[in-house]
Amino acid sequence: MLAAATIAILVVMLLAIIRCIVGPTLYDRILAFNMFGTKSILLISVLGFLMGRPEFLDIALVYALINFISVIGVLRYSDSAEFKVAPYKPHSTKEGEE
Repeated sequence: MLAAATIAILVVMLLAIIRCIVGPTLYDRILAFNMFGTKSILLISVLGFLMGRPEFLDIALVYALINFISVIGVLRYSDSAEFKVAPYKPHSTKEGEE
C-alpha cells in the first residue's frame, strides 16, 4: 500500500514539474514549484517509513522550512519592479499615418 502511495507521489511530482515548465503565468510556476517541494517532503517521509529510518522525518522537516522560505523569497522578489515584464502593447497608428 505504501509502495502505491510512493508511486502516486512520484506521478504528482512529474505533473508539478510539467506545470512548472509550461505554466501560463509566473504565479502558476511558483505554485507548481511549491507543490513539488511539498510532494518531495511527503516522498522523504514515506520512504523513511518504508525503510524504517525515522531520522528521515527530521530531514523532511528541514526541507519543509527551506521550501517555505524559498517560496516566500521568490514571491517577494516577484513583486519588485525589476522582476516584472512590461505587458505587450501593439503599435497604434494615428489617423492619416500609414
